[in-house]
Amino acid sequence: MLWHNFKYSLKVLLKNKILLFWTFAFPIILGIFFHMAFSDIESSEKLDVIKIAIINNEEFDRDMFSKEAFKMLSEEEKIFSITYTDIEEAKELLKEEKITGYLLFEEGVNITVNRSGINETVLRYVVDEISSNKEIMTEFYKEGNSQMNISELKGNIKDISKENLSYTMIEYYTLIAMSALYGGILSMFITNYKLANKNAVGKRTSISPAHKGGLLLGSLLASYLVQVVGLSLLFIFTIFCLHVDYGNNLPFMILLGLIGSLAGLSLGVAVATLIKANENTKTGILIAITMLGCFLSGMMGITMKYQIDKTIPLLNKINPANMITDGFYALYYYEGLNRFLMNIISLLAFSLVMLLLSYRGLRRQKYDSI
Repeated sequence: MLWHNFKYSLKVLLKNKILLFWTFAFPIILGIFFHMAFSDIESSEKLDVIKIAIINNEEFDRDMFSKEAFKMLSEEEKIFSITYTDIEEAKELLKEEKITGYLLFEEGVNITVNRSGINETVLRYVVDEISSNKEIMTEFYKEGNSQMNISELKGNIKDISKENLSYTMIEYYTLIAMSALYGGILSMFITNYKLANKNAVGKRTSISPAHKGGLLLGSLLASYLVQVVGLSLLFIFTIFCLHVDYGNNLPFMILLGLIGSLAGLSLGVAVATLIKANENTKTGILIAITMLGCFLSGMMGITMKYQIDKTIPLLNKINPANMITDGFYALYYYEGLNRFLMNIISLLAFSLVMLLLSYRGLRRQKYDSI
């Protein structure tokens, strides 16, 4: 029965032209637009040495970790060209656009910039990385270590722009996240197809002796297969036609795509079972949730992800689009897998919560008459 229902559901999905458009065509069309919009920007903007100023006050003078870190990043890694000065001169340099921004060490690190761009984004991420490492090293120091190892920063902060640094990659990451979550449209459609209050097929299914869980599982497996095929086509198209360089971690990227598709499938089932509305309304809600999640994770501007991470971090922690995007980001920019694995676990937890809520919703559905 499971195999029969799987084949039947697969035929139903493949005959729906609207679903096939959103699954196969729309992400590829959007990818083409991204390539047209960003190819010239990518070729004209490379990460050069970033000119910044640091206010040389007592707070900075006492912060030996930050002093050594910025010294290393300017002298060894050649990421920054640093001017050590006072606040007034720093403001003047920024006003004349001679520097990207300046840092004021005063109960933390205050960053002042004029605009949002690649250099400003890199500066913010580097400052965050230094602050994070300083907290870790400070704890080691308190536990009895005699010195803090500044050189450990080299593994996390380094200039790789000549090899593969591409700040527009975040746009393609959000595109993949969007494609994975759009699989929810498939699972929502096939779930509605099995609900007794939606169509005649659901009515017949509800009174049949077949196990309802097996019927639903076969339908969801069919929608998952179609979604994975669509995501695979997007990967193939962006790699071989748009020449997008995803780095050297393709197996991990495939794993992230598969789990991201599972998150999209579970989201679609949750919308289908928990929201009492017609199919068009549910589709609109699901698309709105997906596009909002992609927007917050950087699809319409790469600095949006950073702003949300800084101001409302909880929002991105529960945003499946950001989990997928951040997982790709971790693979591309970081050498370790800790951040990547945290995103994998978060996506699995999100999927489990959505499926459990959907299961409860389906069990509580009762009909006076069908």
